[in-house]
Amino acid sequence: MTRVKRGNVARKRRQKILKLAKGFRGSHSTLFRTANQQVMKALRYAYQDRRKRKRDFRRLWITRINAAARLHGLSYSQLIGRLKKADILLNRKMLAQLAVLEPECFAQLVAKVA
Repeated sequence: MTRVKRGNVARKRRQKILKLAKGFRGSHSTLFRTANQQVMKALRYAYQDRRKRKRDFRRLWITRINAAARLHGLSYSQLIGRLKKADILLNRKMLAQLAVLEPECFAQLVAKVA
C-alpha cells in the first residue's frame, strides 16, 4: 500500500477548528484538543439556544401583556380569551409591542373587549 501524507488535510482541519474557537478563553482558543471540545460544546449550545430563543421571547411577551392587562383590571388569560371571542387576531409579539410602545392604543383595545 502506498504512503499517504496528511500534512495539508490535517492542518486545514485543525485550522478550521481553531478559527471557530477564536475568542474563547485561555487554552480553549490555542490548543487543538481543548479547542475541539469547546467548539463541539459551543455548536451544541448554539443549536439548542436557537430553539430556546423562541420560547424565551414568547415568555417575555406574555409577561409584558400580563403586566399591561393588569393595569386595566384584567389578567392575561382573560384578555386573550376575550380577544379570541371578539375575533381580534393579534399575536403576542404585536400585543406586547402595543403594551410597551403604544399604551393608549392598548387601552383602547382592552376597552373594546372588556
